[in-house]
Amino acid sequence: MSDLLSIGASGVRAYQTALSTVSENIANTGTAGYTRRTTTLGEVGSISGGVSARAVSTGSGVAVSGIARSADAYRAQAVRSAGTDLAKTETSVTWMSRIESSLGDNKLGDRLTSFFGAAQALSADPTSVPARAAMLETASTAAAAFTATGKALDAAASELDASASQGAQSLNALGTTLAKINDGLARTQPGSSSAAQLADQRDQVLEQMSTLTDVNTAFDDLGRATVRLGGASGAVFVVGTDSGQVSFARNDDGAVQFAVTRGGEASVLSPSGGTLAGFVDGAQRIASARAGLNTIASDFTAQVNAVQMQGRDLDGKAGTALFATGETATDISVALTDPRGIAAAGATGGVRDSSNLSALQAVRGSGAFETRTTNLIAGNAAALEQRKTVADAQSAIRDGAVSALAAASGVDLDSEAVDLLRFQQAYQASSRVIQTARDTLQTILDLR
Repeated sequence: MSDLLSIGASGVRAYQTALSTVSENIANTGTAGYTRRTTTLGEVGSISGGVSARAVSTGSGVAVSGIARSADAYRAQAVRSAGTDLAKTETSVTWMSRIESSLGDNKLGDRLTSFFGAAQALSADPTSVPARAAMLETASTAAAAFTATGKALDAAASELDASASQGAQSLNALGTTLAKINDGLARTQPGSSSAAQLADQRDQVLEQMSTLTDVNTAFDDLGRATVRLGGASGAVFVVGTDSGQVSFARNDDGAVQFAVTRGGEASVLSPSGGTLAGFVDGAQRIASARAGLNTIASDFTAQVNAVQMQGRDLDGKAGTALFATGETATDISVALTDPRGIAAAGATGGVRDSSNLSALQAVRGSGAFETRTTNLIAGNAAALEQRKTVADAQSAIRDGAVSALAAASGVDLDSEAVDLLRFQQAYQASSRVIQTARDTLQTILDLR
């Protein structure tokens, strides 16, 4: 009779745990990162000595052998991989959009057109001081547009550096968290509810890491993760309870560079995916746009000044430089303050001569400053639109991967409702077994 009681009691305990697991699943239906759990049950066999039929017991009930996660490593890796690709593209889009606004907000192309237009207007009446003043004013606005555009790109580069540094710090924080989770998994009974919770946290951390850079993961029997950054051959970042440190810097060429330091040894991190890779791409594009702008600015000032200095001003004096430059090619200011100083006439012409302004128009054509400025903006815009298209496709791929993972590992309320009813009936039946054992025992006692 005691066997019947213990069998019933084991059923009550086991199905109470199963009901708790189902309830936990239902309660966490909308919880991000939660993986469906199931209670694994096993028969408790009991064999007394000997091999005769009388010596063989019918068993000792049921026991919980563990709490299993409905995890799908393949689909989880697909989510991480898709997230890595999307994060890189979205970060690139962010900085390419910043380049677009930096190049376009100050209307540099329009300012150059206004400058050459004012010079052409002056050629119709080279003795007109108001026309000269108008040309000088457009020269000032063109110089200011160059300066503002250069500063906007420099500000974008500085902000990218700050964001990249913050990205490295975020990765370090995640590495520290993962090391603590690994420690918890080593101390927790495998197959327990606590182990399942830690595994969920581990997977969430890995997914967050994958948005920052491409990660390669390996798991031991306890579920502890070893992480490499930058692919399968990349630097080891987390192993066991040890986590490295990711740092950001600009190398001697001014390019963005990341490094992983662990155990006193530093390794170069070359991200091919994630936000960090987007920073590398964004920095290269900002530098390329800056170099293109610098070339246009230096060519513009040099060629315009050369034309100005080969002519004669309204007083018949040799022309002086119209523009002056500062520390950078785009740090441009107007050196000429008197409109009479504009050298409209050629070296041998009179005050009504405008041949030098014609030479300026020739430089406008050969230098193609407006066209080059437009091409610089258009090139970035075309690349930006292409990246946005790629981002849309990658977003759809990631959404599909997330849906597939949710279907395999997420909570389905219909299934949970079925399990809830099934385990409730089993719990009630086990309770009846206990009651039957008690009634039978009481009947035996009453017979005595």
